[in-house]
Amino acid sequence: MSYSDRMQRNHLYSVLLSPRGAPRMADQGMQIAQQFLSPFDLLIGLIGESGSGKSILLKGMFPGLELTNDDEGVNVRPLPIMHQDDTGFFTPHTYHLDIRFELAFYQAHELADAIRLAINRGKRVVVEHFDLIYPHLGMNAHLLMGIGEEIIVTRPSVFGPDPEDIKEIVFTSITSRRMAHTAEDLVEYCLIDRRVYHFDHYDVRSGFILSFHEKPQLDLMELEADVKKLIAKNLPISYLDNTHVLIGDQRHYCTGPRMHVKSTAEITGFQLYHEFLTHPITKDAQILGVVNMPKEIRLSELNSLQLMTFTSPDNGR
Repeated sequence: MSYSDRMQRNHLYSVLLSPRGAPRMADQGMQIAQQFLSPFDLLIGLIGESGSGKSILLKGMFPGLELTNDDEGVNVRPLPIMHQDDTGFFTPHTYHLDIRFELAFYQAHELADAIRLAINRGKRVVVEHFDLIYPHLGMNAHLLMGIGEEIIVTRPSVFGPDPEDIKEIVFTSITSRRMAHTAEDLVEYCLIDRRVYHFDHYDVRSGFILSFHEKPQLDLMELEADVKKLIAKNLPISYLDNTHVLIGDQRHYCTGPRMHVKSTAEITGFQLYHEFLTHPITKDAQILGVVNMPKEIRLSELNSLQLMTFTSPDNGR
């Protein structure tokens, strides 16, 4: 047995921060494929709300995979997995389907039958909204992922986790991710007003980091106050195109335009850390922002390890 096989057999679950923005999410998908995907995984399940980044993650994991639910509104028809032609060499190796979308056209048992047929033929099937088909499928995914504030990567066994367990976690946490992304764009919006244009974006639990190669002259308390004024204005946030949102009536560049709250007033507990942080290796100056934080920021708590369980409350004794 190779080292890769042993690593996958012993893998239970991993937790990664969900990036905000298409390039970072695609890069994360590539890393997940390299670290956790086995050539023998035939059923890949994804769980997460619309706009959470499932399709972008898949594009990173499987470059060139034809997604049947393109975000541009171009949907592949007829659905390839529903018209399998077992002619051997020239048939697709990997099928993709979005269960939530396809339930408008097919019965759940029809989709489940097609998935089982493809797997029995040695094909790989990548399923978005896997939780919706699981009750009809009779089998769990070989690799199951949930996307909320964090990306959960798990390899289910007879002990679980079940898709509903993953769904409960990621659907609850996605709110913090939406708030953090919107707050990040509001800070960026205020920085542009201050003629500060060049910085990198990084992720932290329930927050974000903006990193500068050269430390800008900024009063972070004043910057925080200006962002809070925008939040208090209850400005609508709306999707414009793949790289822009509207903040109120102002066009703003954003590579994750679907990952936002609907208005600025939905952001709760926004704070900026009132001192610049210094990256220990690059020495870059960094601004830390958080949301949904009811108390003063304590740096040591932001990425603290938390025990994750996939048991239901009834079984958690």
